[in-house]
Amino acid sequence: MHYSQIPMHIPDNFLSLMVSIIGWIVTAVTLRFAISKTNKSLGEKQIPLMGVMAAFIFAAQMINFPVLGGTSGHLLGGALAAIVLGPWAGMLVMTAVIAVQALLFQDGGLVVMGANILNMGLITSAVGYGLYRGMYEQSKPLKLAVIGFAAWLSVMTAALLTSLQIWLSGNAELRIILPAMLFVHTFIGIGEALVTVAAVSFIMQTRPDLLGEGSESASASRNWAWVGGAIALAVVLFSPLASADPDGLERVAIDLGFIGIAADAPYQIIPDYTVPFLGETFISTIVAGVIGVIVVAAVMILIGRGLKVKSSKP
Repeated sequence: MHYSQIPMHIPDNFLSLMVSIIGWIVTAVTLRFAISKTNKSLGEKQIPLMGVMAAFIFAAQMINFPVLGGTSGHLLGGALAAIVLGPWAGMLVMTAVIAVQALLFQDGGLVVMGANILNMGLITSAVGYGLYRGMYEQSKPLKLAVIGFAAWLSVMTAALLTSLQIWLSGNAELRIILPAMLFVHTFIGIGEALVTVAAVSFIMQTRPDLLGEGSESASASRNWAWVGGAIALAVVLFSPLASADPDGLERVAIDLGFIGIAADAPYQIIPDYTVPFLGETFISTIVAGVIGVIVVAAVMILIGRGLKVKSSKP
């Protein structure tokens, strides 16, 4: 398999079956707790915002940006989701995004999906929100600075955890893969920080209530969600301009020589974010992105409504 066909997320065979199972167990337990906590706190206005946040993160992840010679990176979004929605709802949003990417777009393996959710969704949300919450009462400049650092640190934590998993799977030596992963993700994390700070700063200026700094009605929240959805779709228009260079994990796997063990997906629906009958064209990528934005937003809204109904029952 040529490296350009490897998904951005961990593909099957990069991790051993035991490490993958452990990833699923930790993810399942954490999500069970996240669902329980979200059931107790989910408000009506959060449901459309969860959908639009999932759509925006999905769209933003399609745009790889160059960070080093021959290497690219992309937004993870866990810190952003947790800061806007809270850690538990943020984890659910990230889970929906990563699951749709794997199941519909063959981006990331199925056996290792639990590890991908853990690394890119759960850990990043926890790290991002933990640091942000500690600065909740501080001035805006200081808060934005901490948000940027939290976003950067969330990427580094995800890279660290991925390195440990690949090492425990016997596919690379820790002394080699750890510095390689942390080095390249140092620069990817800077991109994460810039995007996260820009997004949160925009929200602070336009809808500070979304960060718990005001109040608004559910209908006003839904109106803002329509605007956010339009922004997510607009971001998709730039997806064909994304860097074609392999991302951080792919680059390390190529350099260390274990890229060839990645397994093909057992099926293909919209592989590599291109619609099969449209070929590998700009239009194909845009159409695939629009489909993804709609699907992930719908999935998240349905989950939110399901949680809301469940939480309203005595």
